[in-house]
Amino acid sequence: MSGARRMRSNDANCRAAEARDEEPKRSLKPEKARERVMATALKMLAARACSEQQLRERLLQKAWTTPALVDECLARLKELGYINDEQFARSYAASRLSLRAVGRSRVARELKTKKVARETISNALDEVFEEVSEEALIERAIAKRIRTHGQPTDRASAKRLFDHLARLGFGYDLIIRKLRALRAEIEEEG
Repeated sequence: MSGARRMRSNDANCRAAEARDEEPKRSLKPEKARERVMATALKMLAARACSEQQLRERLLQKAWTTPALVDECLARLKELGYINDEQFARSYAASRLSLRAVGRSRVARELKTKKVARETISNALDEVFEEVSEEALIERAIAKRIRTHGQPTDRASAKRLFDHLARLGFGYDLIIRKLRALRAEIEEEG
């Protein structure tokens, strides 16, 4: 099969799959629609953990769902323990901190984009940052930056380090305190 014909065939297969996903609501019986919403939700959760609101929005994008069916499905998933925003926020924050040294505000911003409630974010971050101090994280981030870019030798390189740490989500007071300590160390060595 030629490349162009294969592409047309793949496009046709994609359109057919999309058409199946977007069947009119009237063609599905209520029980079948309920099963389909639940199966779709479970597939989404199996692929990647997400917040309740994210899952709601993704399910409502399907043409064959209704808000009532989605609410019913989400209630059942909560009952089964598959959806728990508190647990999701804690595990997300803990995994982010184990992978990369980032600050509290960065993790909070990321969780907010994942449609987690503000109070849930605050509680999860309190728990996670009790285990890992932000001081240790910023020291890890500074050490990595120095390994890759060298010690800040002038005002411009110190500003770049400051900006980098701010983008990572560390507080300004903490950044300034750590950079002053770093400058003191450099002056003692030099």
